[in-house]
Amino acid sequence: MPRPRRGGVAAALARSRLGVPQVVFFVLAAAAPMTVVASAVPTAYAVTGLSGVPVAYAATAAVMVVFAVGYVAMSRHVVNAGSMYSYVAHALGPACGVAAAFVAVVAYNLMQVGLYGAFGVVTAATVSAVAGVNLPWWVWALAGWLLVAVLGLARVDLNGRVLGVLLVAEITVVVVFDTIMATHPAAAGGLAVHGLAPGHLAVPGMAAILVGGIAGYVGVEATTVLAEETRDPRRTVAHATYTAIAVTAFLYAGSAWAMQTAAGPTQIIDAAARHGPELMFVLVDGHLPRLFVDVGRLLLVTSLFAALLAFHNMVARYLFALGREQVLPAALGRTHGRTGAPRLGSLAQTGVAGLTIAGYALAGLDPVVHLFFWLTVTGGLGVLILMTATSLAVLAYFRHDRRGESRWSTAVAPGVALNLLVFILGGTLIGFGDLLNTPPGSPARWALPGLYAAAVTAGLVWATVLHRTRRHVYATVGAGADAATRSTTQSTPAARKEIRR
Repeated sequence: MPRPRRGGVAAALARSRLGVPQVVFFVLAAAAPMTVVASAVPTAYAVTGLSGVPVAYAATAAVMVVFAVGYVAMSRHVVNAGSMYSYVAHALGPACGVAAAFVAVVAYNLMQVGLYGAFGVVTAATVSAVAGVNLPWWVWALAGWLLVAVLGLARVDLNGRVLGVLLVAEITVVVVFDTIMATHPAAAGGLAVHGLAPGHLAVPGMAAILVGGIAGYVGVEATTVLAEETRDPRRTVAHATYTAIAVTAFLYAGSAWAMQTAAGPTQIIDAAARHGPELMFVLVDGHLPRLFVDVGRLLLVTSLFAALLAFHNMVARYLFALGREQVLPAALGRTHGRTGAPRLGSLAQTGVAGLTIAGYALAGLDPVVHLFFWLTVTGGLGVLILMTATSLAVLAYFRHDRRGESRWSTAVAPGVALNLLVFILGGTLIGFGDLLNTPPGSPARWALPGLYAAAVTAGLVWATVLHRTRRHVYATVGAGADAATRSTTQSTPAARKEIRR
């Protein structure tokens, strides 16, 4: 495909720059395994008071695999940086597609911006402990923000290499720590097989861990966001998706089991409540050189940075896809003339993040609770909504024509995934205030999930405006790279049906 005119709307992102390893690096970086292992796993033990955390993470991985079956099947027929919203548009119509797009932009922005709170606090604590330099959290958050802004405009394969180096080091440390914990069980506990028993899944309160587990896997669904920039989208997306799920499942469930083994099945809950994110480092301290433990703490900082960069790229590509199709201002569909990166989409996300960091700093709000925890949990809710809608879209897309795919890929697995995700989504919405740990009267209990009600409403209203005033744009919602060249008569099947109404 010829390169787009400089300054114009690009028909496509830079092609053939990513293979399976680079895509896996991106999505695993977004999942932030070191952050989940060090923070989310101890929190799950401490908050729920349940010892079935290892089997819960394994069960959540099974849900992700079932979801991925239909998701990957559809990726072979729809290639678009807009990913899930594009699938919804193709199957359920442009109006639903625009609503899903607005949900996606809100969700991934919340995930990305929220991470700056944890990054600033963890970096400040690490630098203070190692170098004795004490600076406010927002100084380090802005330093990370500036570096992400620069890398966001670089070639996507450069981003992949940066993430690859950080991720390999991060996973290596987690595996070493897990090995040490598993081979040094608590004196009276032995190997903690108790936490792997399937019976834990029926225990009251397990739904909270499953919801948190889904949030831990957020990022692995983003393989399709990079599909346009891969060398072979049909093979790369499938291999990268399943690889990412397998690696994260091994790290999350394995680390939860190793911590339980090292602390003891009866002591793990108290230990998690006492030490929090330091639990993993406390359990290996004394069995490894102090330098290696300190390196692990440093890699928690780089894990957060890698997640920031990965989510930044996701948001930029969603905005690019919407600009290319002129659902949002066409300027967002422009790419950098030299690197092929989505220029204005990247700059727009950088602007949102910078203003948010500044706002939280000036207001004196807690960067961990109000910025990191609240926003990332709410972002995870949005991704869960998107996954549920996508499973429905897969069923609708293949309803009359399997397009060479198996019945398992087009009906059975998506149907099972839809039911599981609806169950988890319902439990999340009902207990959202408890997930945020807010008092009963707190407006955050309804205001934060209400962002998605507002996003869906705005999307449907905007779709109606497009249908009435710019039908050529409405007809190509979700069309991806073809949006720049397709005519109304060549638009998606769902769009043609609605246009004729």
